[in-house]
This record gives sequence, C-alpha cells and structure tokens, in this order.
Amino acid sequence: MTLIKETDYGTPESKSANMVTLTIDGKSVTVPEGTSIMRAAMEAGTEIPKLCATDSIKAFGSCRLCVIEVEGRNGTPASCTTPVAPGISVKTQTPRLSAIRRGVMELYISDHPLDCLTCAANGDCELQDMAGAVGLRDVRYGYDGSNHVFARNNGEANFNWKPKDESNPYFTYDPAKCIVCNRCVRACEEVQGTFALTISGRGFDSRVSPGMDEAFMESECVSCGACVQACPTATLTEKSVIAIGQPEHSAVTTCAYCGVGCTFKAEMRGEELVRMVPWKDGKANHGHSCIKGRFAYGYAHHGDRILNPMIRESIDQPWQVVSWDEALTFAADRLKAVQAKYGKGSVGAITSSRCSNEETYLVQKLVRAGFGNNNVDTCARVCHSPTGYGLNQAFGTSAGTQDFDSVDDSDVILVIGANPTDAHPVFGSRMKKRLRDGAKLIVIDPRRTDLVRSPHIKADFHLPLKPGTNVAMVTALAHVIVKEGLVNEEFVRARCDWDEFQAWADFVSLDRNSPEALESVIGVKAEDIRGAARLYATGGNGAIYYGLGVTEHSQGSTTVMGIANLAMATGNLGRRGVGVNPLRGQNNVQGSCDMGSFPHELPGYQHISGEAARAAFEADWGVKLDPEPGLRIPNMFDAAVEGRFKGLYLQGEDILQSDPDTRHVSAALANMEIVIVQDLFLVESAHYAHVFLPGCSFLEKDGTFTNAERRIQRIRQVMRPKNGYGDWEITQNLANKLGLGWNYAHPSEIMDEIARLTPSFRNVSYTMLEEVGSVQWPCNDASPDGMPIMHIEGFARGKGKFVITEYVPTDEKVGPRFPLLLTTGRILSQYNVGAQTRRTENSQWHPEDVLEIHPHDAEDRGVVEGDWVKVASRAGETTLRVKITDRVAPGVVYTTFHHPLCNTNVVTTDNSDWATNCPEYKVTAVQISKSNGPTEFQEKYRELSESARRIASTIDAAE
Repeated sequence: MTLIKETDYGTPESKSANMVTLTIDGKSVTVPEGTSIMRAAMEAGTEIPKLCATDSIKAFGSCRLCVIEVEGRNGTPASCTTPVAPGISVKTQTPRLSAIRRGVMELYISDHPLDCLTCAANGDCELQDMAGAVGLRDVRYGYDGSNHVFARNNGEANFNWKPKDESNPYFTYDPAKCIVCNRCVRACEEVQGTFALTISGRGFDSRVSPGMDEAFMESECVSCGACVQACPTATLTEKSVIAIGQPEHSAVTTCAYCGVGCTFKAEMRGEELVRMVPWKDGKANHGHSCIKGRFAYGYAHHGDRILNPMIRESIDQPWQVVSWDEALTFAADRLKAVQAKYGKGSVGAITSSRCSNEETYLVQKLVRAGFGNNNVDTCARVCHSPTGYGLNQAFGTSAGTQDFDSVDDSDVILVIGANPTDAHPVFGSRMKKRLRDGAKLIVIDPRRTDLVRSPHIKADFHLPLKPGTNVAMVTALAHVIVKEGLVNEEFVRARCDWDEFQAWADFVSLDRNSPEALESVIGVKAEDIRGAARLYATGGNGAIYYGLGVTEHSQGSTTVMGIANLAMATGNLGRRGVGVNPLRGQNNVQGSCDMGSFPHELPGYQHISGEAARAAFEADWGVKLDPEPGLRIPNMFDAAVEGRFKGLYLQGEDILQSDPDTRHVSAALANMEIVIVQDLFLVESAHYAHVFLPGCSFLEKDGTFTNAERRIQRIRQVMRPKNGYGDWEITQNLANKLGLGWNYAHPSEIMDEIARLTPSFRNVSYTMLEEVGSVQWPCNDASPDGMPIMHIEGFARGKGKFVITEYVPTDEKVGPRFPLLLTTGRILSQYNVGAQTRRTENSQWHPEDVLEIHPHDAEDRGVVEGDWVKVASRAGETTLRVKITDRVAPGVVYTTFHHPLCNTNVVTTDNSDWATNCPEYKVTAVQISKSNGPTEFQEKYRELSESARRIASTIDAAE
C-alpha cells in the first residue's frame, strides 16, 4: 500500500451545466461556467502555487501566490478568485509572476520558524512545498522573525510571541507557525458551521483566535478537525503525528460510529494508526468529519480491551482465560445442552449495528440454520424498528428515500425528534450550510437543540411539544394542510390510493384534530402549528428528517406513518430536496435490518412465512427453515424470566446498558444458563455472561456497512486482528462447532451469498464497490447503479398508502407522585452506551451523564447547579448531577445514557411501540429530589461490575 494523495483543485467545483472554453498556457481547456482559473488549470494538469486556497472552501484571494496574467487585461489577478471566461488566454508562469511569488514567499518565511527538519509537518507542509515551487533561495528581510517566532529577541521578552495551545487532547495550536491564511477560520465557518475561530488583530498582530482569545478547550470549538485538515503548515497538527511521525501508507475505510457513514483514509506507519483523515471522495461526508470519527479511535488499542477468550461455569465466578477452541467448544456444548433440555426455541441471538453486514448476516444464519429457530433480533428493535414498519406500510420499503446530497436542494427542512448536530454531526453541518444559504427550518422537539438557534441559524418555527404527543402534532399539521387546500392533489391522484387518501383527509379534517383543539394536548400555540404547516406545504421542496425522538414512543410506528402521510399529501417525494429521511443512530443500523436481523424477516425484508423466499434460502443453505417468526428482544427477556428462554448469543450489543428497565433485563440475563458475549470489552452485559469471545475493531477487518441513506460502503483491514480473528470468523467457528460446516475464506464470499439471496443487493459485490466506491440499494438489474432517490416514478408497493393516525396518549402519565416527564438523547462527544468513546479523550468533554432541568423546576425543588438529585420513576431510581438550563421546558427533564454507572435506564419503563415493541425511552414520568449521592441500586451495581470483571490468574485457573 502507498499513501493515498488526493488532488486539491484549489476552489470548489462549479455546478453549472454551461461550458466555457479558454486557453491556459497554450492549451485549450473546457470547464463549467463559474469555475475558477486555478481549478481549470489544475484540471488541465497545471498546478498554480497557492496557500490560502483549498477546494473545500470558497476562494479568498489573500495569499497572492496564485497570481496569473490574462492577455488583454491589466494586472496580475488571483487565479482562485478569477472565473473562467470564453476565449481568454491565461499564462500561469512568466518572469513577472515568478518575481511576485518569490517576493510573497520571502515575506512569509521572514516571520516563520525555520525548524523544518524537526517540524511535525516535515514532508506534509504546503508552505515548504510552495517555497520550492516558486524557487525561493534567499530572504532579503532576514530570518529573525521578530513578530512571533521566538519568546525572546536579543534577550528581551517578545510580547508578540504566544505559546503553543496544548489544551485540546487531539491537536496542538502553535501561533508561531501561523501564516494567517484564514483557511482554518473559513473551514470552521463554511464546512463545520460552528464559527468558533476568528482572526484577531491586524497586520503583523494578526492571530487565529478561538473565541475571544480563549484556549481551544474553553472555546466553542467542537473538535471536528476541519481546521486541522485545512491548515497548510504545522500550526494546527494532530498530536498523534507529533508523537509518531508522518504516515507512509493508507487505506480508505468507513467510520464505525453514527449512521452518516463517513469515509476516512486510515493513515498508517506499519500497523500503527497515525491518524484518520476524512476522504474527499466520500459520498456521505465529502471530506468532513466529527470529533468521534476523526479522533476517537483510541479505544481500539485501549488497555481495557480483552484479547483472549474466557469462560466460567457460573456468573459469580472469576473469568478463566482459555484457548479459542476451548471457549467455542464450551459455548457450543452449552447451547446444545440447553436446547436438548428446554427445546429448540430456548436459545437465540442479538446482532449488532456496530458490526458489518457480513457479520450480521452470519449471526442470523447461525440462528436459523444452526439453532433451528428465528429467535434473532437487533438493536434496531430499540431504535428504528418503527421506521421499518411505518415506511414499509406507506411506501413498500423500510428505509429513507433520499441521499444526503439531496438536502442541498431543500427549500424547507422539517426536523422532528432528531438532534443532528450532536447525533449526526457531519450531516448536521451539511444541513446548517443549506440553512445559511436560505432554506427555511421547522424544528419539532421538546428541547431547544442547537439547530433552533446557533450562529447564523435560526429556526423559523420551533414547536416544543410535550413528550409523547408526536402523533397529535403530525395530525394537527395534516389538518391545516387539508382544510386550507394545500394538498398536492395531482401527486396524490397519480401516485397514491385515492380512496385511502379521502378517508385519511376526512379523519384529519375533524375539528378534534385541529391545532386549536389539540393545543392543550401538545403544549404548542395553534398559530405556530398552522404557520409551520403552511411553510412545509407551500415553501417549495420540503424534506423531513427524523430520529429516535419519533420512533422511541408507544406510538412510534404511527408517527412514522403520519410523517409519510404529510410527505405524500404535499407531493414531497420522488425528487431531490424532499423525502422522508430517518437519521439512523449507529453505523450499521440500516445494514443490520437489511441483513435479516428481525425474527420475522429474512435478509432483504423477505417475510419468513413466504414460501418462495424461504425455499431459496433452504436450497442455498441446505437446511429446512422454521416458517414461524421468532422472539423479539422484549419477548426473549419475558421468556427468560419465566424460565423458557435459556441461551443468548450477543454479538457486539450491550443490552444491559442500552435497553430499558435495567432491573428486568438483569433478571432475564441472570436466569439464563448460557450467555455468550462477543465484544471488544467486558461490557455491562458481560456481567451475566458465561463465555466471552473477544471481538475485533473496524480497523482490523474487511466488510461493508450500510449507512442511513442506504449507502453500502467498504471497511478495509489496516492491521491484523489483535484478538486473532475477525468477528465473522468467530461466528463461523462457532457455527462449525455446532456442525454447520461453513467454509467462507473472506467476507467478499459472504457478500456474494447475500447478493444471491437478497433482491435489493443482487448486483452488489466487492469488485463493484472497488470500482464505484459505494452504492445505494436497491442495486439490481432494474437499478444497476443503485438508487440515490427512491420512488421517482412510483412507490415500491404500487400506490402510496395513507394511514389514519389516531392519537392515543401514552400510559406513562404525570401525576402528583411523578410530576415531570423525562426524555433522553445523545451528546456530541459520546456514542451510544459509551463503550468506545469513554475509552478515548472524548470523556474530557462529557465525563458523566447529567440531568437537564428548567430553572423553575429546579427552584421548586431547592436544587442548584451541580447538585446530586435522585430521579425516581415507577420502574426504579438513580442519581445524577444537575445542569440547570432553559433548553428544556418547565415540566420536562432530559439526560443521556452514555455512562453505565449513571444507570439512566433503571428509570425507563417497559412501555413500547404498539407495532414493533420499540421501547418508549422518550417518555418517563419522574420525580426529582435532592440526594446525597448514588442510590442503593447504583452502589450494588458498582459492586457487581467490579466482581463480574474479575479474571483469574494462571495459578488460580490451574487450581
């Protein structure tokens, strides 16, 4: 492998369809209208020297290195800010231009440290490269750098000098090496949209300043890395590069965090990862990143990682380190024994949305072909299962309708129950860019998220509804659209079932569904609901983005269908800029659903009762499949408590921390006779495990992930598995211990099998992905290049289906005993249950979960900032520290679930979505009171955690 170098064209690509022909250095060049001369030259193979220009941000024209001559025009304009014009003749290299460029470089170098040999950017410094490109041989102004190179000049203190800022754990800021090109400031503004950086001072006093001359860690910087990526010198440098040195080879892979699916170059020295650099050609991220994907990969080599298999007879014993063969034999024998005693339906598995498509596919195949049942489920059960159900009912497919690029053509963006700037930050930045360019914004969320108001962004409508009233809100919006004649009747008549539409329209038109009638239920002014409905229906291309704030409710599926109703009624489907777009929480939630992780569906959403689909799998696998759907996760827990479900294989899923009603989950796991945990760490669920199979990080294996836009992308192995095996190999070895005789040699062979049996993946292969980079399913003979935008000509189910969405209040109600509503979510620096991010420096930003509470509610309870408070519900109680904020409304409190000892899910209940059993995390009635510290349950849980992680020494094991 070699180091992948991407071409920097200097300025962004023009989107114009009109072409312009000009001459550059005697060569005819044809490019889109609006292209800069700098980019046109680079596309023709001529690189014009530059320092302030890069193709991820707009042209700036400050460095003056890129000057050119245009015949018939006076002066030497900057090529980055000069657009092409028909017939012009450009010269990029003349004696005059050479003299200007050398003079400019002399000024830069006169105030820049000449420590190139010991500089961390040596070999990757654009200033160094440009000095060579312009032929710089001497500096007439000297090299003393009196401005900000040295702390002392001639023995006197240099008050212009500033020390390095080492406050950020991931990168350094060295003002002495800054050339004030402004690239970092512009990247923070244009790419990330945080506006955390500025240039303070003038002339030689100019400095890059985080905030009001603050340290990076004290500023509004979100550590996305855009500034580091843009910096042409060593001013902003990854600390890993300083420690290790410049990388010497790289491979393109896909991030293993959220559902955006950013692609990165993993840059290496040998088998040591130097840094993760966002890949410009990544179709999901276009060269941008967030703090997690860019920097939080240290968990892969953290000291907590378990690298050897372990077993124990009972969960009160310490772990015994054993060989792979011993561990797999122990696991297989226990599974066989349980099934022999309790029946074939007494065991099952839960797949992981953090693992690859190929690994997930093998786990569900193991359950169906090896266990002989359909007891397989996935974490999508507790996040986006209502998406699968609701969108399938409306459109005939269980996925979002658009690609991420579609947002660039949106005129109105409706965000409901999602916080993209924290949970999907790279797409959140893309959305904010479109909003800064003029799109309108509606936010429906109980909490004031950053999208509601942030630099240069303000929602046109923020509808802070009461938790649990999503269906009422969506129905009220529909009422306005129908009653005020805002329905796109042409679209509905052509694309949807007209009789079903009329029945739905009659329903939403009822007076009881008006904003005025529902105002007291929803907690939002009727006039605001009406204004938002009119804006969405009449504002042009309207796109809906939603997240777990929609799905994790007792009526999650109903809300998803209600959202689909809105999109169909207004004709906002089947083209760019519109659509219904679920923002998936984990890197492969979409893929885990696609791969048949549900107990009623084979890969590709083929129902297990379908004889034709089942016959195809039976013929390929050589086994007879059970036609009856298996147990969902909640059913597994109930059956375990009742003594009917006794064995569970957990691949990369930490149900003890992530699932609701922790006490119930604990009781279920404790009542099982064989729990197999396959993970990187001894996660919380491993407290109740009998077998631990050490997992493999995304850096150590090949495979594919499928992101929230249905994009199938490669992950590539850049180092050998530290545990000895890829996760797919571990599952295969377990299957073979059960007598299945699998012999896959590489994940590509698993994908070939998936393609054979899954209509929407029919043309997908590793060979194809190597050629095109990524593809969005369906990818088959009907759509050989994939389908970025779905439902262009018609819906997968034929006619779009309108569904009546009757609002049914949740059973979880406030009262004198529990007067507040708790809702939960995520934060930027942490991810899901925190098993990965807590083992990185990201914990400096979020060391514990805290409870957000409104000042009025805090004052009523005598609570001040930082106090311990007890959070009690009908299910249980825990303690958290308080953060007082008006981000939440009176009567609503909010927290996250990233830290296991905070035990957030002790208080969430077993209420769930009526159609899919997705838990109702977002609505829990609670009471808040002052506390002296952890609850009795938390103390006992801490003791359990310490006891369950005991590993016997070699001597102990021998004894």
